[in-house]
Amino acid sequence: MTTSPDRIRTRFPGISTRAWEHPADRTALVALRTLSGFDTVLRTLSGLLQERQHRLLYLATAVRVDERQFRSLHQLREDCVAVLDARTTPEMFVLQSPQVNAFTIGMDQPFIVLTTGLIDLMDTEELRFIVGHELGHALSGHAVYRTMLMHLLRISASIGWMPVGGWALRAIVAALMEWSRKSELSGDRAGLLCGQDVDASVRVHMKTAGGTWIKEMNHGAFLAQADDYERSGDLRDGVLKLLNLELQSHPFSVLRAAELRRWIQSGEYDRMLAGDYPRRDQDKNTSLTEEIKGAARTYRTNFDQSEDPLIRTVRNLGRDVGAAVGTVGQEVGETVSKIGKRFNDWRTGEREN
Repeated sequence: MTTSPDRIRTRFPGISTRAWEHPADRTALVALRTLSGFDTVLRTLSGLLQERQHRLLYLATAVRVDERQFRSLHQLREDCVAVLDARTTPEMFVLQSPQVNAFTIGMDQPFIVLTTGLIDLMDTEELRFIVGHELGHALSGHAVYRTMLMHLLRISASIGWMPVGGWALRAIVAALMEWSRKSELSGDRAGLLCGQDVDASVRVHMKTAGGTWIKEMNHGAFLAQADDYERSGDLRDGVLKLLNLELQSHPFSVLRAAELRRWIQSGEYDRMLAGDYPRRDQDKNTSLTEEIKGAARTYRTNFDQSEDPLIRTVRNLGRDVGAAVGTVGQEVGETVSKIGKRFNDWRTGEREN
């Protein structure tokens, strides 16, 4: 594997993580933080999990990437750090495993882990997208919640010692799973900004779904599957889609590729390449309430445009109730906005105290 230093990629000086964070990712985190018992679990796990011990596990069982080991991956990481103007460079490890996987974990100092199964499957530009994806997770602070999810799943069978009730813990795990799926959409956007190769970004999801036989797959046909998934079936299929996703920490590969295509088609990707993107120095002036309103608008738009049979049925039901009630999509948006306002009020109260 060799990198492509001769190709010039656009860099994003001072870029804010808001540039690639999907609205649903930010909204899911706000909703998660308002969940009863969440802060207690976070504080408990932070006290129980020693960051150094966590990192030592990978120092002992995996290979640390640097200029002497997995030099090509080291160069990809350096390239991604430069493109996203990251102020820190997370450690990276290669773990011997046949599973195709990459993840970013850690409470205080996040680090990235790539499996050998993943490295063997992907080419250089596909790995660039993946490293950028994981760097996006690290810069957005996702590693804290991903680490929580990983450990809560491990201990969910024996929760008697936890300071919150069993049902509260299950609710937190379910909320974390929902957030995790949304955060992958943010990571994909960061990966595309790093690699700036749309075809490679789609190939990653094609290979994740279908393996090494990329010559037997077709870019357009793969994306068309997402359209078929969205439109086909009846009400029962809409319910089954929800059940299929319930225990998944990642969205399905076909749907992730389609979501990235929608982002590109929206024009946001091209605007960022042209230099129009949010800056870090503007983050302190960002209104959380406005961010939540923007996320609510996204939910409403997705709801109103969705061809999913279940959502279509609910949407039609909302119209039948009449204008006094409004569309169900608007209700979802209003609920999200209220959650954001409660969280904002809570944060304001904490600062005043």
